[in-house]
Amino acid sequence: MQIDIITIFPDFFRGPLDYGIVRRARETGLAKIEIHDLRAFAHDRHRTVDDRPFGGGEGMVLKPEPIFECVEASNVTSRGERLSGRAQETVVLLSAQGRRFDQSEAEHLARLQRVVLICGRYEGVDERVSEYLADRELSIGDYVLSGGEIGAAVIVDCVTRLIPGAVGNEASTRQESFTAGESWSPEGPRATCTSGGLLDYPHYTRPAEFRGIAVPEVLSSGNHDEIRRWRRRSALEKTMRNRPDLLHDAALSEEVKKFLVQIRGENILKEKNYVEPHH
Repeated sequence: MQIDIITIFPDFFRGPLDYGIVRRARETGLAKIEIHDLRAFAHDRHRTVDDRPFGGGEGMVLKPEPIFECVEASNVTSRGERLSGRAQETVVLLSAQGRRFDQSEAEHLARLQRVVLICGRYEGVDERVSEYLADRELSIGDYVLSGGEIGAAVIVDCVTRLIPGAVGNEASTRQESFTAGESWSPEGPRATCTSGGLLDYPHYTRPAEFRGIAVPEVLSSGNHDEIRRWRRRSALEKTMRNRPDLLHDAALSEEVKKFLVQIRGENILKEKNYVEPHH
């Protein structure tokens, strides 16, 4: 896979790309990551890449010319081919106005051959970049950053670890939090293969007792069926406690909906922080 990052701060990426899974993927040739300095495509003496917006307003907005030239110089396929699905490439604009980046989006990007990431700035980017150059606009969260560089680093890490061969045990990426999969069931035979879009189950390691806190007995029982059931039930409990909003879209069986009531009481559906699943 090839990932191109367009930024006005190319030195920012000297750190995030040189460690862990991303570094190994680069060294083994699984991922080729290129950084493009946007200022190299500004042709005035001051290498200007931003300007004041029409209509007035505070701050400066990234100009369209350098961005269009930079993307086109990288020999990316035409936007029409990309949007039609004929080309396994995409151009992404990172901005606070974008759709929220999540695990399903990461899985989609990981299946492509090339991803171009345009790092926006906090005051914005000329709208023509979003409408006529980028294929999608993404945000890593509902908050405003000074620029898209941190978001690009997040996306690169998330996507790279999903490339086949990047993680030593590929099965581990299928049972993490937010990973889509089979409908959630507390008794499912493949209970730990995926999280079903919910949070991952709790993990414990040695020592078996730490500061008087013991590892749940079931995990050392050797009964794999009971362990699977415990893990799935614990995952559901943790999701209800930390991210009840995930239950809104999760594929939950009627059995699980009854289980929600069982573990938190008959009034669980009325609790302030609980979002009732769709039927």
